[in-house]
Amino acid sequence: MDIRSRLQALVADPRTQTFIIVLILINAVTLGLETSEAAMQRAGGLLLALDRLILGIFTLEVAIKLYAYGRGFWREPWNVFDFAVVAVALVPSSGPASVLRVLRLLRLVRVVPKLRVIVEALLHAVPGIVSIFGLLLLVFYVFAIIATNLFADSHPQWFGTLGASLYSLFQVMTLESWSMGIARPVMEAHPWAWAFFVPFILVSTFTVLNLFIAIMVDAMQSIEDEQLARTEAHIDRSLQAENAALHEELGQMAGQLAQLQQGVEALQKRLKSR
Repeated sequence: MDIRSRLQALVADPRTQTFIIVLILINAVTLGLETSEAAMQRAGGLLLALDRLILGIFTLEVAIKLYAYGRGFWREPWNVFDFAVVAVALVPSSGPASVLRVLRLLRLVRVVPKLRVIVEALLHAVPGIVSIFGLLLLVFYVFAIIATNLFADSHPQWFGTLGASLYSLFQVMTLESWSMGIARPVMEAHPWAWAFFVPFILVSTFTVLNLFIAIMVDAMQSIEDEQLARTEAHIDRSLQAENAALHEELGQMAGQLAQLQQGVEALQKRLKSR
């Protein structure tokens, strides 16, 4: 086994992945403590030293992967993700830009399989989500025009313009103070306003948003099916390889038995000739 194969085995080892997870969790704690003035006064030097040490280990890991996999490193999207996160953390920054250091905690998504499946499902569902988002925008636009025409005169603070109507309907969709904060005050001037708000909530909140959930569930199921198919294909290939090796061994044993039988027959002929 050459040095690159050994390095690939090292970075893929479950113990290495567990070590990286522990470092990410420790880094999450240190970055959180850095937001506390009291913690920085007491142990600021130690926290910064730990932060630099962990960043150095992350950088070393990425460098090892770059050498071990060569050009193949860039064919794996998650490797590119790791490289980008570590590269951003290495860029000297101060002030508001220094908060970019916290992006390295996103590496937890990369090393935890379950989180990685969720992200992959989200990316897999992007086309469907875009379609549902377009439908939601259409629903918002239609209802916003209706609300502006109906309620602009009586409640201009919420529905005086198309933009204000869009924002108010977004609040209604999230169900945040929609009844006491918007619907009931509007109904004082327009008692029939419930006939507008109730259908909007049914369409936007309980129908369109549930379509997002359905798409995500379907995407996760598809990814799990693909992983299961890949696992079964790998098992089939392994079984085929084992069967081929077994047949080869049986063939060799049959040849050896044939040679042994020929030797026994030759020995028997010699004994008879005597």
